[in-house]
Amino acid sequence: MSEKIPVTVLTGYLGAGKTTLLNRILTEDHGKKFAVIVNEFGETGIDGDLVVGADEEVFEMNNGCICCTVRGDLIRILDGLMKRKGKFDAIIVETTGLADPAPVAQTFFVDQDVGDATKLDAVVTVTDAKWLTERLKDAPEAKNQIAFADVIILNKVDLVSAEELAEVEAAIRAINPYAKLHKTTRCELPIDQLLDRNAFDLDRILDIEPDFLESGHHHHHSDEVRSMSFTIPGDVDPDKFMPWINDISQAQGPNILRSKGILAFKDEPRRFVFQGVHMILDGDLQRDWKADETRNSRLVFIGRDLDEGELRKGFLACAA
Repeated sequence: MSEKIPVTVLTGYLGAGKTTLLNRILTEDHGKKFAVIVNEFGETGIDGDLVVGADEEVFEMNNGCICCTVRGDLIRILDGLMKRKGKFDAIIVETTGLADPAPVAQTFFVDQDVGDATKLDAVVTVTDAKWLTERLKDAPEAKNQIAFADVIILNKVDLVSAEELAEVEAAIRAINPYAKLHKTTRCELPIDQLLDRNAFDLDRILDIEPDFLESGHHHHHSDEVRSMSFTIPGDVDPDKFMPWINDISQAQGPNILRSKGILAFKDEPRRFVFQGVHMILDGDLQRDWKADETRNSRLVFIGRDLDEGELRKGFLACAA
């Protein structure tokens, strides 16, 4: 059976509730088996002991953050898991609270063996309703985790007032208006809202939510993490777009947390769907444009210190 194994990357700042969520996933009666990769920063690991699913495969990677020194360990563990394919239905990677999820996601694009055997299903970020406002002031990792998320869990909502909750939600939306947002207490959420969502599959998201990338979304954040979207009402010339997006990604990649788009290429009946993680781009031609669809070309950037005017001018210059 050649179907790829779905992988969920579970991230969130220290104390937000990641382990609580992971234990909920592993103990609910859903009939699925998971392989779990737990990463901690420090030589002595305890997260593996905090995970209660005794029947699951739990792998710890210590003494390093998953987004830097131990990414090689991640690849080796994933390679080892593939040799045991069939013994589990999905893989969950829980990162340390200090991790930038981008390099973790990049692993599924840049490593051929991993990419052939697995698919990144979603990046799920857990946030703390009580303390997130403070963390956004002093922890750039918290902003990156939100900006990169496909699904966001706003946890501990029982600890704040309605006004405080509205303020926190607005702060999250200012950074990432595109992620699916759930409000929870003790991460209580139906598992089917988190797993096997194909949330990293932009094409599927747009089938469900056609307005997902509509222009008009334009959000600022006080610390320069922002999102912006652009639309060309018609086709794009691939001979112009591909060199441009590659140049932009190489020049501004460190500042581009995520890029994504659905494009109508000139003389091409299929939609071109792409996603970017910093300087890594991945895209291909997918399904045909439907008869009732408008052939618009839409592009989204989420990042910091981005020149909106320059990006808009460059993209519009790619029109066919």
